[in-house]
Amino acid sequence: MRNRLPKFFTQKQSQVILIILLVIVGSNLFFTPKKETGGPYGTKMVGSEACRSCHANIYDTHIQTAHYRDSRPAEEQYIKGSFAEGSNFFNYNQFMSVELRKEGDRFVQVGLVGGTEMQRAFFDIVIGSGRKGQTYLFWQGNNLFQLPVSYYTETNSWCNSPGFPNVFKFNRPIPLNCLECHATFAKSNGINGDKVEYDKGSIVFGIDCERCHGGGADHVSWHLEHKDDKIGRYIVNTAKMERQVRVDGCSLCHSGFRKAIQPPFSFQFGDTLAKFSTGSPISNKADTLDVHGNQYGLMAASKCYIKSATMDCSSCHNVHRNEYNEPKLYSARCMNCHGDKDAVHCSFKPTAGLVLEDNCIDCHMPVLSSNKIRLDVNGKQAQLPDRIRTHYISIYKNRSKS
Repeated sequence: MRNRLPKFFTQKQSQVILIILLVIVGSNLFFTPKKETGGPYGTKMVGSEACRSCHANIYDTHIQTAHYRDSRPAEEQYIKGSFAEGSNFFNYNQFMSVELRKEGDRFVQVGLVGGTEMQRAFFDIVIGSGRKGQTYLFWQGNNLFQLPVSYYTETNSWCNSPGFPNVFKFNRPIPLNCLECHATFAKSNGINGDKVEYDKGSIVFGIDCERCHGGGADHVSWHLEHKDDKIGRYIVNTAKMERQVRVDGCSLCHSGFRKAIQPPFSFQFGDTLAKFSTGSPISNKADTLDVHGNQYGLMAASKCYIKSATMDCSSCHNVHRNEYNEPKLYSARCMNCHGDKDAVHCSFKPTAGLVLEDNCIDCHMPVLSSNKIRLDVNGKQAQLPDRIRTHYISIYKNRSKS
């Protein structure tokens, strides 16, 4: 590099100025948005790490959640299934199977018929944190497809990807609305038949801060320059909005299959979801709603929700923390309402040594089998149902007996 600072600076002064310039440039590189996606909220995205300087506690716990880990590049530390010999096959029948291999630093699914390779595709994207299971996607040009074999956590084994036929297929395309619920952002360059032409560089993995709060570049820039301003500027926070607006943000992905009115990633937290997509009507008969997928519909049909003016998803869930499998913690939140002297109290008489308030949910929100999601798992003669905690809050008499 031939350009130099003017000669009237001393060598020491020149070094100091260069250091200052590097600091300024480095700072701008860090806080300038990684990409102007035009995505959520039509604003510039800066990446969750930029939130950490002011929100360290929230950031550090949020990155441990299933939401944040819901999609990742297909790197070894993110894939839950085993590639060890003897555990790396899924068998459809005595002739057809898929072998799961590691080749170099990549992982591949190989479709075999009579031991002969017929098709193959590499793991490119992991969908699912692994808390319940995972499935995997691969790139073919700018199109995304689902691999035929997934992972089921409950049995710690490979399984046929849900909804696949009982033969291996490498041709199920991934529409943009799938990534709408499993990623922070993805952009389409058009649709060719049933295949989306993705802008690969646009994908922001996981459900990160900006998925719910909107692009943060302007927010970060403002508060770096106005450190004494304690009001969150240029950011979405639904906490003080009306209840339906608050639950709409969760309902986008937790109210079952929805019919789109606007393109995926159009909906902004703080908007009215019904303007962007429609879901199943809320039913007072919970048995019309499968335990899988429509957590909002089940909650909204519950007396707790109907009789409360303020109850929403965040009444029970702190989305910034991994609180999985902590019944005592959730039960304490039940007691926020049911602990009052005038509230409805549980009439169950516990056996000696059982503290009723330590576990409300296993009786009133038990884990149930899905009627829609059933899995073919290696070594199992019959399909296994996915098992999910119901969000229909009620009295399940058989549960209290156990």
